[in-house]
Amino acid sequence: MASSGNECSEWPAQWPGLTVQQCLEVEPERAAIATVIEWAEQAGAARGWPPRAVFALTLCVDEALTNILSHARPPEGGQLSIRLMLGQADWGHVLGISDNGGEFDPTAQASAALAATLDEAEIGGHGLRLMRHYLHVFEYRRVDGRNLLLLGVRREDTP
Repeated sequence: MASSGNECSEWPAQWPGLTVQQCLEVEPERAAIATVIEWAEQAGAARGWPPRAVFALTLCVDEALTNILSHARPPEGGQLSIRLMLGQADWGHVLGISDNGGEFDPTAQASAALAATLDEAEIGGHGLRLMRHYLHVFEYRRVDGRNLLLLGVRREDTP
């Protein structure tokens, strides 16, 4: 369900200079990931975003949503609420994720160590490395009981 309005008002307040272009609220279920990816791809294409930017943002939102759906729980019970935002900053393209789960800052977590061999590799923590590789901006805020995660890629003409 796409929407716009107050549900995205926290983004520019936390990141001045950010312009919200589109918002989406999704059900907290795995099927929502495909919906979000399709939404972001269509919106990026309609706005003329470079395919590399769209790829980076959809890859990273897939990772972030997978973790939110697997681990986030509202502190006082109740239903998990997930809202997304697509927008622009003067330096590039952004995708924001907001959820009402318990406070968790993924940007403060360490990436898992790289294993020397596949046999030594452990599951977990590698998504953060992937996100840090593809994103130019990876920032977190906690506002009014919601986690706000901003994913951003620079415009190709921005140093």
